[in-house]
Parts: sequence; structure tokens; C-alpha cells
Amino acid sequence: METKIIHITTAKGPAECQLAAAKTLGELVSELRAKGFSVTVLDRSPGDENGTILSATVQVSGVNPGAALQPWIGTIQWIQRSPYRPNHGRKNWFVGIFELKSNPAQSWNENDITYQSVRSSGAGGQHVNKVSSAIRATHHPTGISVFVQDSRSQLKNKKLATERIAEKLDQHYGKELVERVQQQWSQHHELERGNPVKVFNGMEFKPKKPEKSYKKDRNRLKQDLKRDLGRSE
Repeated sequence: METKIIHITTAKGPAECQLAAAKTLGELVSELRAKGFSVTVLDRSPGDENGTILSATVQVSGVNPGAALQPWIGTIQWIQRSPYRPNHGRKNWFVGIFELKSNPAQSWNENDITYQSVRSSGAGGQHVNKVSSAIRATHHPTGISVFVQDSRSQLKNKKLATERIAEKLDQHYGKELVERVQQQWSQHHELERGNPVKVFNGMEFKPKKPEKSYKKDRNRLKQDLKRDLGRSE
């Protein structure tokens, strides 16, 4: 079992791009689930109009999800007249999809956490008031702090505090990574417009069919004809 996390972004694009992002998310999730992958939308930022999104973070788990995701990574183009601005001349809208990869710099050390024993508060009688079993844990590089008084055991509370610090750090670093990807997409999406990995047409969001070219077939037929004529002389 392998897990990949991808991010769909409009780079704060207009409502049309936000609608394209929502349609892209739906199409991608449907395709991956049909192929047997477990798909979870970890985060979704709503757009300006109903049914639109600014961005979404998606977790995909299964056997070799990278191969299934590879055709989606890059720029997605949607060809459609604006449903929000009928007189707008533009009809090409773009969305970016990126894989979020872990950064070694985001690893953390438990030595960076300080633990402070404090008295628990709330229900529990005299025992709660007399014993300093609660734990306040602080991760100094980020300033993230948690307070745990779930158990009467100081050791258990310390363990829980460490786990909750780890969860908050994952969220913290994940948010940083998403923001960095957003910034990169915002800076480079103009250059990527000419090379979309997928193109969709119309409000039904149908994949654009490749244009048929008969030039090669015509040239081959001409060559065959010339060869046949040469043999008959």
C-alpha cells in the first residue's frame, strides 16, 4: 500500500478557474475510485461561487498510485465560455495539479519540546487539585503548544502531548508546503498554459478528443500509388 498527496489549485484565479478546479476534483476522484484507489479529500477551500473551489488537497492510497496520478500532474485546461460573465471573450481556463512531497527539513526532534507539569483543573476531587499530572508541551522552533490532562498518569499525559504536538506539526508543515506550491503555481502558470496535460470541453467537462490528421495517410497512399504505377510500366 502506498500513499500520495496531491494539491489542486487555481492560484487565486477567477470564478471560472474555480469552477474548473471543482470539476477537475470530481473527475479525478471518480476516475481514481473506479480504479480501486482509496481517495480522501483532506482539505477544500471554497470558491467565490456555489459549487466552486479555490484549491483542494487529496490523499490517494493503493497499489502504485503514482502511475495513476502521473497523467494528471501539471496544467489542466478547460475550454468553455464563462457561465458567470456571458460577454467575456475568454474561453480558456487553467488549473494546476501538483504532488506534495515530504521535505526532510520538516522533520522534528523531540528534544525541541519542553514539558511542564501543572495541576489539572476541572472535575476530579482532591486528587486533581493536589497532583501535578497535567502536561503542557511546547515545540520551541514553531511555538506550537498543547495542554493535556486526559489521564491521572503524568506519563500518559506526556505521551499524549507528544502525539498531539506531532499532529499539529504535520498540519503546520503541510500548510507551509501548500502555500509554497500555491506561490510557485502563481509565478509559473502563465508559462504552463501552452502545455496542458489534459484538456476538457464544455459544461459537461468532457475530455477533448485529439484532432484527427489524415496527412500521413494521404502521403502513404500517394507513395503506394507511385510504386504501383512504376511496377505497371
